[in-house]
Amino acid sequence: MQNSPLSKIILEEREFFVKRDDLIDPCLAGNKYRKLYTLLNTPDNIYDTLISYGGTQSNAMLALAALCQKKKWKFLYYTKKLSATQKEQGSGNYAHALKLGMQHREIENDFYKEFIASLRLHVNAKTCFVDQGGAVQEAKTGLEVLAQEIQEQSRDLHVKAVSTPSGTGTTALFLALALPEYRVYTTPCIGDSSYLKKQMRALAEIPDNLVILEPKRKYHFAKPYKEFYEIYKALHVKGIEFDLLYAPAMWQALLEQTDETIMYIHSGGVSGNKSMLARYEKKGLI
Repeated sequence: MQNSPLSKIILEEREFFVKRDDLIDPCLAGNKYRKLYTLLNTPDNIYDTLISYGGTQSNAMLALAALCQKKKWKFLYYTKKLSATQKEQGSGNYAHALKLGMQHREIENDFYKEFIASLRLHVNAKTCFVDQGGAVQEAKTGLEVLAQEIQEQSRDLHVKAVSTPSGTGTTALFLALALPEYRVYTTPCIGDSSYLKKQMRALAEIPDNLVILEPKRKYHFAKPYKEFYEIYKALHVKGIEFDLLYAPAMWQALLEQTDETIMYIHSGGVSGNKSMLARYEKKGLI
């Protein structure tokens, strides 16, 4: 694959470069492509089943469904109990993943954590188990490839800082480890910095060049916020669509807490915007 291209935008009188990983593939784009790089390059006959778990708005869920369809693997995905409204949605990541062949399993909320912990105990040699959000050691390889592209593309731009929002922090962590000469900015989009650091330390020691920007106020993941929509809209008029779950928090932190030229790694995930925009409209925020 060729390097994903760069776009330049001016936001609040500042210059930013955007690495367009969102253009790699309609479903397997952004950080999910990087995290799943090793699995994508795994021979199809190594596994016949992939198991994962998480939420129904998850971009990782959709990416895994697309990967399994390409590989002709069975895809089992476990979640907590869903509401009738969630099940009836005809668009968004959940509906799209079902169309790609995902087999969805609901677990009672009270037993969910214990059930997920026991899942990996029953995995056999032909089954691949992927933790929520693609937080796996194998993600390191794909992010090292991304790091090489960043080094090549930023050489003539004199950019020494990159940014990517964090759920589990896998992308930011492995990117910082692969780019010791760069500052890597991230912000926690699920939970706070303490939760994020705990997730990262389960994979590797956090390097000094990884800078975690704590949001100025507490935000609940996937909840609509007017200021997030305003950032989404301001970026959209620049000609690039970003996701509504992670990107607004990262852009807000960059605009409030940094002042240098930064390369933003577009994480993809825009497939979930249709359902999120419907929620914004329902809340009267649009």
